[in-house]
Amino acid sequence: MREQSDQQLKEIIAREIAENGGIRFSRFMELCLYHPESGYYMKDRTRIGKKGDFFTSSSVHSLFGALIARQLDQMWQLLGCESFTLVEQGAGEGHLAKDILDSVRHEHPDFYRRLNYRIVEVSPDNRQRQSANLSSHADIISWSTFEELEPVTGCFLSNELVDAFPVHLAEKRDGAYFEVYVSNTDAGFGEQLRPDDGRLETHFSWLGSSPCEGNRGEANLAAVDWIRQVSDRLEKGFVLSVDYGYPAEELYAPFRRNGTLMCYHRHSSNEDPYQLVGEQDITAHVDFTALQKAGLERGLHTLYFDVQYRFLMALGFIEQLMQLQAAAKSETEAAALRMTLKNLVMPDEGMGSTFKVLIQGKGVGSPELICQRRIADIPIPLS
Repeated sequence: MREQSDQQLKEIIAREIAENGGIRFSRFMELCLYHPESGYYMKDRTRIGKKGDFFTSSSVHSLFGALIARQLDQMWQLLGCESFTLVEQGAGEGHLAKDILDSVRHEHPDFYRRLNYRIVEVSPDNRQRQSANLSSHADIISWSTFEELEPVTGCFLSNELVDAFPVHLAEKRDGAYFEVYVSNTDAGFGEQLRPDDGRLETHFSWLGSSPCEGNRGEANLAAVDWIRQVSDRLEKGFVLSVDYGYPAEELYAPFRRNGTLMCYHRHSSNEDPYQLVGEQDITAHVDFTALQKAGLERGLHTLYFDVQYRFLMALGFIEQLMQLQAAAKSETEAAALRMTLKNLVMPDEGMGSTFKVLIQGKGVGSPELICQRRIADIPIPLS
């Protein structure tokens, strides 16, 4: 069935290209990932974990969600609200939601009683998996479209959401911007460069950064629209985004000649989005400068931006690791635990520095968040 679905999607895309004389790469990526029947995220398949195509921080260990739960509890206390709405977009199979809710129920029961967890999910397959995984929290979980959300007092949470938004591909030549369009060829799909219609120039001028001469780079216009919509829907509270990416000046550094677009299939990566159509994930690194700039224009102030390992360390990673090791039944089990968890915080080899954490606030002033603690100031338990 999967090969048939892949061929079906290729035919759908080829037909749209023929009807329009080519389509923007952003539209091609949108169809590959989100076509209602055949898109990568929309059909029934395992995407996350050993049997899938990639790992996420929440799929590594439940400690990731437990530490985020600690920060969310403080956010609730800072707001002093009777009811705290937590909106997670793109919740995958629901592992992060479950880990957060399990931890909140056990460690922060007062917060749990006032928590309303809303999931915004476009994938029917993921929604079914979420419902099954979150059955023990059915009383406080609900699903909705983004448009159905009431004004939110609480927090918008996302983990590896923005990297999967369809991106425009831009190239700069002789000081002018050109956009990548996808065309039909005898061998399948190919690329054409067409002069920018103005939207790339407008975006990069607004951003204050752009690909260097002769280089290719992504313009994630959908991410800018998204953070603006989130800010408009957030009455008071926080936006917590975890993803891999860079500030704009690093994203468009001269050495990134081909941008950051990557594809993932069965834990192997490649740079060819025109193969395995509908069968592989397509991603691009997040422009955190654009998220902060667009957010600020709508009243979202940047409260925190740092690498994941410092975020987790400040929230008590070492303390929790030692408690988990103490509960291990053998040294072999404890060693396996250490090997697993180091992926979350290793600065070079694991997810520790690849992933960044951005926290923005609206109507909350300049609070001192737990995650802002310096690592040197964190007490290390001796036993």
